[in-house]
Amino acid sequence: MSNPRAHARRLPAAVLWDMDGTIVDTERHWIAAAERMLAETGLAAPENALGRLVGLALPDGARVIHELGGTGSGDALLDRWIELATARTRTEGITWRPGARSLLRTLSNARVPLALVTMSYRDYADEILAALPSGTFDVTVTGDEVAHGKPSPDAYLRAAELLGVDPADCVAIEDSPVGLAAARAAGAATVGVPHDVPLAEDAADLLWPSLRGRGLHDLRIPLGEEGAGNEESPTAFATGDSHNVRPKA
Repeated sequence: MSNPRAHARRLPAAVLWDMDGTIVDTERHWIAAAERMLAETGLAAPENALGRLVGLALPDGARVIHELGGTGSGDALLDRWIELATARTRTEGITWRPGARSLLRTLSNARVPLALVTMSYRDYADEILAALPSGTFDVTVTGDEVAHGKPSPDAYLRAAELLGVDPADCVAIEDSPVGLAAARAAGAATVGVPHDVPLAEDAADLLWPSLRGRGLHDLRIPLGEEGAGNEESPTAFATGDSHNVRPKA
């Protein structure tokens, strides 16, 4: 007889969200800013080379721009990149990824703890946060607030610590291989929603084409020894009714 507990599911202790490319369509603003920096030196990046920037910690991205021919010190490149990306976002405005705001609203209304875990720096992230309902996220961790950015797990570990939860009881939603690697290294279950760069089938516990139509029932994770994010179980999440919602901190 099978153990019914082995198939039991519950909501995660928290949902940890990437921002650029996951909630908002802003990765292209960072890529366009890097293209302009290279153009200012008379260069053009090889095809697909700037895809390496997606999800990276900003200092690491600045190093990629330098490798591709950007001139100036690392700090100067970083500052210029942030300046141009911020200007681009302000000019073009915010485009929300399909289903992101709806799922955020659903989880927030259900009092599921939420964290923003982004490699954008605080000033940039605050402009995006200002466009969301106040208090959407219980905690936010930005790239300038951790010693090591994605793909290091530091930012995800910090978010779980601030929420007072075990990262292994959390689900992280990401759009990039770099971000998913960081979430997995922290021990979280992962949902990959590819956008600017493709994701391999094994990059996340689940791959969704978008967040549109997703709800509480899609984020239930296994109880017991199966654990969240079991790489041997690509169906670690299961649909079903929604109970045992954790009170918000």
